[in-house]
Amino acid sequence: MAQLNRNVLSVALATATMMMAMQVHAQDAQPTQPTSVANAKAKKKADAKNLDAIVVTGIRGGIERAIDIKKDATSIVEAISAEDIGKLPDVSIAESISRLPGLTAQRVAGRAQVISVRGLSPDFSTSTLNGRELVSTGDNRSVEFDQYPSELMAGVTVYKTPDAALVGQGLSGTLDMRTVRPLDYDKPVIAVSGRWQRNSMGSAANAGADGNRFNISYIGQSEDRKIGFSIGYSHSDTPVQEQQVGLYEPWQAIGTGWRPGVAAGTYYSDGIKALRRTGYTKRDGVMATLEVRPSDAWISTFDVFHSQATQENTANQFEVHIGDYNGGFGHLNVTGAQVNSNGSFTGGVAQNVYPLVRGMYNHRKDNLDAAGWRNEFFFANGVKLTADASWSRAKRDELNLENNTQLMPSPQLDSVTLAFASNGFSQLHPGRDYSDASKLFLANTIYGSGYGKVPKVADELKSFRLDAEFPMSGAMQNAFTSIHVGANYADRSKQKWQPEGNINLGAQGNTPVGSEFQYGLVDLGFAGVGYIPSWNVPGAVAKYMTFNPTDDTAAYLIPKAWTVNEKISTGFVQANIDTVWGSVPVRGNIGVQIQHTDQSSDSRVWDSSQPAGHEIRPYSNGKTYTDVLPSMNLAFSLADDQTLRVALARQVARARVDQLRASVEFGVDTATGKPGASGGNPLLDPWRANAFDISWEKYFGNKAYIAAAYFYKDLTSYIYTQTRDGYDFTSLLQGWVPPAGMTVPVKTQGTMSAPFNGKGGKLQGVELTASLPLDMFTPALKGFGVVASASFTDSSVKILDPESSNSVGSAPITLPGLSKRVYNFTAYYERDGFEFRVNNRRRSDFIGEIGNFDGARTLRYVVGENITDAQISYSFGEGSSLKGLSLLLQASNLGNAAYRTYAGTKDRPLEYIKWGRTLLLGASYRF
Repeated sequence: MAQLNRNVLSVALATATMMMAMQVHAQDAQPTQPTSVANAKAKKKADAKNLDAIVVTGIRGGIERAIDIKKDATSIVEAISAEDIGKLPDVSIAESISRLPGLTAQRVAGRAQVISVRGLSPDFSTSTLNGRELVSTGDNRSVEFDQYPSELMAGVTVYKTPDAALVGQGLSGTLDMRTVRPLDYDKPVIAVSGRWQRNSMGSAANAGADGNRFNISYIGQSEDRKIGFSIGYSHSDTPVQEQQVGLYEPWQAIGTGWRPGVAAGTYYSDGIKALRRTGYTKRDGVMATLEVRPSDAWISTFDVFHSQATQENTANQFEVHIGDYNGGFGHLNVTGAQVNSNGSFTGGVAQNVYPLVRGMYNHRKDNLDAAGWRNEFFFANGVKLTADASWSRAKRDELNLENNTQLMPSPQLDSVTLAFASNGFSQLHPGRDYSDASKLFLANTIYGSGYGKVPKVADELKSFRLDAEFPMSGAMQNAFTSIHVGANYADRSKQKWQPEGNINLGAQGNTPVGSEFQYGLVDLGFAGVGYIPSWNVPGAVAKYMTFNPTDDTAAYLIPKAWTVNEKISTGFVQANIDTVWGSVPVRGNIGVQIQHTDQSSDSRVWDSSQPAGHEIRPYSNGKTYTDVLPSMNLAFSLADDQTLRVALARQVARARVDQLRASVEFGVDTATGKPGASGGNPLLDPWRANAFDISWEKYFGNKAYIAAAYFYKDLTSYIYTQTRDGYDFTSLLQGWVPPAGMTVPVKTQGTMSAPFNGKGGKLQGVELTASLPLDMFTPALKGFGVVASASFTDSSVKILDPESSNSVGSAPITLPGLSKRVYNFTAYYERDGFEFRVNNRRRSDFIGEIGNFDGARTLRYVVGENITDAQISYSFGEGSSLKGLSLLLQASNLGNAAYRTYAGTKDRPLEYIKWGRTLLLGASYRF
């Protein structure tokens, strides 16, 4: 996109300021509307909805409710309703959210998992459930949305601009998922649905291509409508089927003779693998709400949520090292080397290589639990008091195992013909046959016999919030309708530890994997390899090998265990506005939020100066800081159902949890006495930004709207890994003993490589949106409609990430998660019970986050994606004996779009992955 410049911001600010000033001075403020407290109280009494109406209105009903939310909000928001969530093949809420303007999803294992808001990585946003901040089973703060069943959610609101009362707000946005409120419905309801699904790749190894989804919900009320109860259960069993070709990182310019047969200066990757991943993901979720409304003066709501997900998969993998290492059996020789005009190696025949057939097994179990109790009290004088207590906990238990096999007796070298592709599966054709399991031996191969890890994560958050809203009276009533004040206290603790170790051969020595563990052959023909065996990796480890993971027997293991603690006290005061300036109705708020953060981390360091068995000692560090966050949101209701919104705010996002870890690898150079270390940094300040937003929206009742928004964020700092000299090592040096013969004094300052606060920059963008039923233009198009959005984002922020230099290089890179262009288009038809909808979402290239072999976060260039989903359904209506029944056919990833990563330029591929198309056939019934 064309570079957006600061002149646009200046014009926007000047226009907004002049417009407000003109309205303020045009005449005295007019009498205000009823107070927001009274409105809230009235809404509670009149908010009952007829669920049958929801069924009848279908797609349009969901769109219109989302328009209502956007139109009525004082902040700039995007919303989806339950109808939007349920009408596309969305296994998780992430796929629904990713269709909103300015939001994008990154796919993991074929599923939308993490969300970026307005070009900033998931680290910059926060996620809440019923207004309460959530914990995560990942290593950081960003929620893995695929663990939240879409069937159990009533809607999602994304706050792009904060107000002072929004506790737990993110810098890029806040995503609030909402469950149903049973007293919002006017009668009991039971809803049940089931879907069968199939992956287009078919079955392989021990994993089928079929899956299923099932959910049932009940919503009921007492006869006097003072008590409401809802409970929902959702189950999904999704097959994991994947084809992948991956190349080693880094691509590097080789020197003379480094890779015999390849010219010096050529960019070359030292290895390639082809795999067929097979397995499943099972998820069970339960949601329940008890709502008590004994009188107009008191509403009490208790929510619980539980989700349990189990993932198991095996990468059945053929791999060859082409970097002149084959276990010491001579040297690599590349014949017919092909190099493109960019100096990148694209093919040839790699001779004297020793390929492996590997089984890479992963088992992961995630548990999420959340509970909240909210009490709202309404007093006769218009005062509203709210108390909210919440708790959430996440646990992750994971097991990673690998088996390495090679043809025996050793060596059985091979020649592999290579043809690298930048937009397709790279090809590798071995000269030998690798399909006979009896000839492939578990052995101490060129990569050892195996390695395993047992990562664990525990995350717990407890919070309590108390706030009150007071209606204004007297002279102040002309300016503000109410004052909202409150306080929140949150106590969070996140712990990770990762025992790991070699998987060694047992007493029997080299051995093939027995037939009792064999699953059969898998076809790697898509990469030119042919067939290879697949087998039960845990079974083989248990029978033929030994695995004793530990986290305290070597220096490199110690930093992988850490705990981060955060205690955050928040207070706010907010003045709400609902008045008239001149002749223009104005709604909104102005306020300030104050956050006091006490962060600390506990870990261990390996002190090699100590006697054997005593090298490990505890290490803790931390800091406190306070942020003052003013904010303003104004919504001007203009003629012809137009709204102009202006927002200003100071925003923060706390550092990633793994960046705050105290764990480091530490040592002292005995020749110079200078200490050095690398690791985390518990002394980090948060990301901070000053933000401006302006949005113009034209509504056509609640049927349609068009909107154009501009946002600008001045990031005053950014966090990235740096190497700094002069770091104070006093605390780490306590107890360090100089070795015998060291003649220089130990210095207290040295070199530290860790995340630090550094220079920020500017982020700005434009978002265009339209939601239009086409019968607005002609009755001939009754039932047809479109929802479309386009986002254009640009940033001056450049960061360094030395930990990802193998894939993104050592030069400054753009913001992770930033796609400069994002498009979303939905076309639908709905009439007489028949519904059809197709959605396409596109994003340009971006830098994505993945987990590497070491279990740590790393960055990679990701090629932009183009994903298309579709759905067709029929609902039986009034007059039919099948009223309440809906039949549906859904398909996701219709184009079988690939996930592609690369190193610097696209002719240096890293991964090319396909997960297949998914077809779903199902039925639902409401009664």
